[in-house]
Amino acid sequence: MDIYLPIAGMSVNALLMVALGFLVGILSGLFGVGGGFLTTPLLIFYGIPPSVAVASATTQLTGASVSGVLAHMRRGGVDLRMGGVMIAGGLVGSGVGAIIFRLLQTSGQIDTVIGVLYVLLLGSIGILMLRDALIALGWVKVAAPVQGRPRHNRWVAGLPGRWRFYASGLYLSPIAPALLGFAAGMLTVLLGVGGGFILVPAMIYLLGMAARVVVGTSLVMILAVSAATTMLHALTTHSVDIVLAALLLVGGVVGAQIGAILTTRIKPDLLRLSLAVIILMVALRVALGLTYRPDEIFSIEYL
Repeated sequence: MDIYLPIAGMSVNALLMVALGFLVGILSGLFGVGGGFLTTPLLIFYGIPPSVAVASATTQLTGASVSGVLAHMRRGGVDLRMGGVMIAGGLVGSGVGAIIFRLLQTSGQIDTVIGVLYVLLLGSIGILMLRDALIALGWVKVAAPVQGRPRHNRWVAGLPGRWRFYASGLYLSPIAPALLGFAAGMLTVLLGVGGGFILVPAMIYLLGMAARVVVGTSLVMILAVSAATTMLHALTTHSVDIVLAALLLVGGVVGAQIGAILTTRIKPDLLRLSLAVIILMVALRVALGLTYRPDEIFSIEYL
């Protein structure tokens, strides 16, 4: 069943778009990631213009994140104070990102920049996640960690003006989570990603947050920033295709609920390994799209 997308200027299979949203929703509930790191490149592979794919993916992130946040709040898995600090940084980052996006769009370089950033970002994150998953599963041996190591990163511990984050069991400066939020906000605007695939590892390894509140808190931040980003794109770049976003949302909201349930039933390390493999495959596909040149750039089809 095909449906026409007015902003993208093309027809797509509606059921396929709903299925894509469902897959992304499951990832959102499972890992606390918005799933945009898969949505945007898959939409581009389908033939949707990169700028429209980025802007529309942020709309889908909002719906999937609402569903995931509600599921995790019922389980007490959200640190609202930490989320508020990260949201403040994320809103500033999204504003800066919107300015950069508009400048690149005006210069005509936005498609190339999006592709290059995806290869660099997904490649590095995928390799790090794959390494951590293999170590956690015991398939790769490493030296034993030093006993008595501080719970959070040393530079985080040295930042001034500490606050108490009771739900996370932390006493640290709000500067660190605000900077993480800023980076995620820029990524949301530039790439249509929620930034959760960076936030979640950073919240664990840099901030030292308890695992039980990481996913839910990440989704709270993604929800607020993706909603603001959608508004920025709608008002400045005019690239949001509401028909495409609605199709993705239909599947995404349902998938997020299922993903939140699966977190209690599937071994986390195997899930992390699977996600790392998926990320690396997408990065490879984007890299091929940037570098591969067909024998015939143009072709003529006779009807």
